[in-house]
Amino acid sequence: MLPGEIGNIGGSGMPDASRFSSPQRILSKKQKAAIIIRLLLSEGAELPLANLPENMQTDLIELMSDMRLIDKATVAAVIEEFVMEIEDIGMAFPGGLEGALNVLEGAIDPATIARVRKNSGVRVTGNPWETISGLDPMKLLPVLESESTEVAAVLLSKLKVSVAAELLGRLPGPRARKVAYAVSLTGNIDPLVVDKIGRSLAEQLDAQPASAFEEGPVERVGAILNFSPAATRDEVLNGLQEDDQVFAEEVRKAIFTFANIPSRIDPRDIPKVTKDIDQAVLITALAAASGDLEEVAEFILSAMSKRMAEQIREEIQSLGKVKEADGEAAMNTIISRIREMEGAGEILLIAEDEA
Repeated sequence: MLPGEIGNIGGSGMPDASRFSSPQRILSKKQKAAIIIRLLLSEGAELPLANLPENMQTDLIELMSDMRLIDKATVAAVIEEFVMEIEDIGMAFPGGLEGALNVLEGAIDPATIARVRKNSGVRVTGNPWETISGLDPMKLLPVLESESTEVAAVLLSKLKVSVAAELLGRLPGPRARKVAYAVSLTGNIDPLVVDKIGRSLAEQLDAQPASAFEEGPVERVGAILNFSPAATRDEVLNGLQEDDQVFAEEVRKAIFTFANIPSRIDPRDIPKVTKDIDQAVLITALAAASGDLEEVAEFILSAMSKRMAEQIREEIQSLGKVKEADGEAAMNTIISRIREMEGAGEILLIAEDEA
């Protein structure tokens, strides 16, 4: 509770300003706001003041440095006026266009939001580093690759350690070393410079055209080929290799097929994967795993309990030859389950070694 008479708010009613003998000071709206903020902060309230425009934050600092002592009668009157205004509010809308866009994000077509931002030239307000930290880390990778090492070092320093580590690991070795060394030189950078860098990067990233797709072309092609027949997949990859070797290699890394299970799945995770798959589907997939895929079937069976593996081997023997289409459908069911579990964080895929 607030100290003294102010602590009566929300209890028996507002303090009676007439009880105080000293006259109330005449204050501006900004000064009254400063008093309310001071009281809330003294009670441990977390106020998003960093989201205010920079000029308002500056005004607040200057006001608080000048106001000094305020008598009880004035404080009580300011609180009473503030409470009355709050009670009269039926609904509050965010201030400014950017606030409205943030409220509507997810309910409005992203292309429309991007067009409105572009046409109105909306500038980033509040703490730019909060805006940057909320972006997909992969959107920040081109910044680390193209900006000066000093700017890249500041960006890396303002991100969560886990995100910064992931991005640093995706940079080429020489570039990663330069940026990491530059981080060691950021200790004495002026906070105003860091803020300007943040605003510049936030506006630069905000100005990028909106994508019609949530994922990049590599991920989209890889996802399509994941569930394509093996013959189609091989034919497409061979064609891509002739047209664009770099793109083809990226797509190969993005693809996860039945053949990738031994190299990408921890044997300890196999029981998790297979427990929710219909046993008939699992047996069909393993029975169809002939030729190069025999080692995949053996990998899965060896990761199961001995009793379960023996039972499935017997079922495979009695099933006989499986139609190619049925076998691929069963394998794709297993792949779909693995992808679902990965997306839910139930398992982790082992990263492929760089060639």
